[in-house]
Amino acid sequence: MGRGKVELKRIENPTNRQVTFSKRRNGLLKKAFELSVLCDAEVALLVFSPSGKAYQFSSHDINRIITRYKIEAGITKSDEQGITSMEVWRNEIEELSRTVETLEAREKHFAGENLSGLGMKELKQIERQLRVGVERIRAKKRRIVMEHINYLKKKHKDLQEENNNLQKKLHELQEGNTSTIILESDATCRLFQRIE
Repeated sequence: MGRGKVELKRIENPTNRQVTFSKRRNGLLKKAFELSVLCDAEVALLVFSPSGKAYQFSSHDINRIITRYKIEAGITKSDEQGITSMEVWRNEIEELSRTVETLEAREKHFAGENLSGLGMKELKQIERQLRVGVERIRAKKRRIVMEHINYLKKKHKDLQEENNNLQKKLHELQEGNTSTIILESDATCRLFQRIE
């Protein structure tokens, strides 16, 4: 049974209003996080409670997202726009550099290097990821080998059929030649018998 529609108007009871704010704020923050993860979107969310307390979520650097928003919306002044645009790009470069460093570190970990700083939890996670990766590689190899075996079996069958057909033709030709030779030798014998 579904919930009925809620009438959108200010909740008069302060306790109920605070409870509703808290629940809906958490739901909104959760949705913002899911949107950033599922769609690889840059999400920034600011919520101020009735008492003035700020709540925020940002999938990336919130200042960079706000600056980018200001540029997109045309809110910044033209002389500030060049500076803020450079800041956005500088932040983008810094974030990409951090991402590259993280990926290089993970690659070294997968190769068994630089493991001294890792705890048991990280080591188990790397081991599990490697195990899953090896299983996927083996499954792919098995699939390729089976496809190749099936191809070779089909090719072998086709060649066998072609060989059988060629042997039949050869046999027929040999039988045809033998009967021709026999007929010719019979005719030669009869000719000799007449001559005698």
